[in-house]
Amino acid sequence: MKDIVPRALSEEFSRAEVVFAVLAGTVGVAGSYAVAGYTRQFIVAPIDAMVVRLTPGEIVAFMIQNVGEQGHLIHIIISFGIAMAILVAVALVGLVIARRLDRPVAGGFLAGILSWGVTAAITTEPALAIGAAGPVMVFTAVGAAPLSEPEHDLSRRRALVSGAGALSFIGLSVGVDRLITGNNDSDDNEDRQPANEEVAALMNEVDEQSLDIAGDIPGLVSTFEEFYNVDIAEFDPDLSVEDWSLTFTGEVGEEREVTFEDLQELPTEHRFVTLRCVGEDLNGQKLDTAVWTGTPIKPLLEEVDPRSECECAMLRAEDDYFVEFPIDALEDGFLAWEMNGQALPQSHGHPVRVLIPGHWGETNVKWLSKIELLNEEMDGYWEQRGWHGTGPVNTVAKLWSDTMLENGNLEVAGHAYAGTRKIDRVSVSTDGGDTWTDAELSDPLPGEDVWRQWRYEFEPDESHEVVVRAIDGEGNLQTEEESSSFPRGASGWVSKSINPMDYSS
Repeated sequence: MKDIVPRALSEEFSRAEVVFAVLAGTVGVAGSYAVAGYTRQFIVAPIDAMVVRLTPGEIVAFMIQNVGEQGHLIHIIISFGIAMAILVAVALVGLVIARRLDRPVAGGFLAGILSWGVTAAITTEPALAIGAAGPVMVFTAVGAAPLSEPEHDLSRRRALVSGAGALSFIGLSVGVDRLITGNNDSDDNEDRQPANEEVAALMNEVDEQSLDIAGDIPGLVSTFEEFYNVDIAEFDPDLSVEDWSLTFTGEVGEEREVTFEDLQELPTEHRFVTLRCVGEDLNGQKLDTAVWTGTPIKPLLEEVDPRSECECAMLRAEDDYFVEFPIDALEDGFLAWEMNGQALPQSHGHPVRVLIPGHWGETNVKWLSKIELLNEEMDGYWEQRGWHGTGPVNTVAKLWSDTMLENGNLEVAGHAYAGTRKIDRVSVSTDGGDTWTDAELSDPLPGEDVWRQWRYEFEPDESHEVVVRAIDGEGNLQTEEESSSFPRGASGWVSKSINPMDYSS
């Protein structure tokens, strides 16, 4: 028996065996999806996390700058391929053993046991691993069944029947998962209205501050559908408020674990906070604002008595993401559990995330689970991959809209943002930067880290090179020097060539 497996694996696989192995691997992945859904217990999820973790920083930077959000599709496709390849290999082992022993049931049973063990090891969910093991076992046994007809004809029939069965199983998997998870649609896609009356009142006041802009740009508060979302992996943690806690550990006088119920008993605030993605291009639209409900971090930090020699802390999340902050920046931070008057959506860090004023969006950790006080500075997740890490955002004025008005004038508009330095002015040039005029600005939102809308209307007479730039509240002019997003965020002045003839009917 000891030499059967090596000898069998060295033999050439028949075409039929390969077909049935591929089918077994496919339905195995579908079976895992049927019982686990599109969650971190799905066999593809841990593989995806591994692919993301092992991808070199240079490739990550290239994908962010040149592929953008579609980069997620690439690594998830790779992860699906790896998961299928693992289960295909297991099925091949079962098929070969069945052929050598002339026992289809034994081969199918072996494939089932192996696929269960591999899936359980990958997902750490032994019970859910049965979802992958059962289909692999069945399809392996079917593929290994003895022939009672000419091999060519029967193999073709088996392949067709099994292929139809595989497609049916995949369809059933999707249907079962949708029934179990409530249509499998994220709550982020629902038309969510503020349940918190105070937040609803704030948002109504803000609506009145928005400029009357003809073009299509976000208001002063972004909706759930508008708000950008970027994560390191495809599968978000799914935590309930009962399961969540935040641990203060490391160089502290006394460790402490804070539950969601503990947070609810602390003073509650509603803050307007803007987030901007460090990986977006200069005029990209990964810049949004929401009303966040939560409580300040500083009182909790003071209670644990920080004794960090470097005066720094590492923030860690349930998805294995981590960011280092100086304690003085962290003390200005905010633990948020609501967004626009509703519980945080899963994709935005439910049940609790952190917001650190003036820092890039990627440093505002979602699914926060631990704050570790350090004695030595350490690189965070993105710093290990060549990015700058924590630090103040770059000042930017975005040109998101150009519209021909009924009076014959051209309107250009957008948003401007400078973190805690705030926006003082936005200047517009219609002649490529030779002359400048101040744009109309929306009234400042309440808060220390917020954007402003701007608009400018002019009478066009020829082609124009429109350029916009911002001046922050400290009198600093947005830098003209252009740079890509890597490694410190995009910089430069946004410009656009506009020809009035393009708007004529």
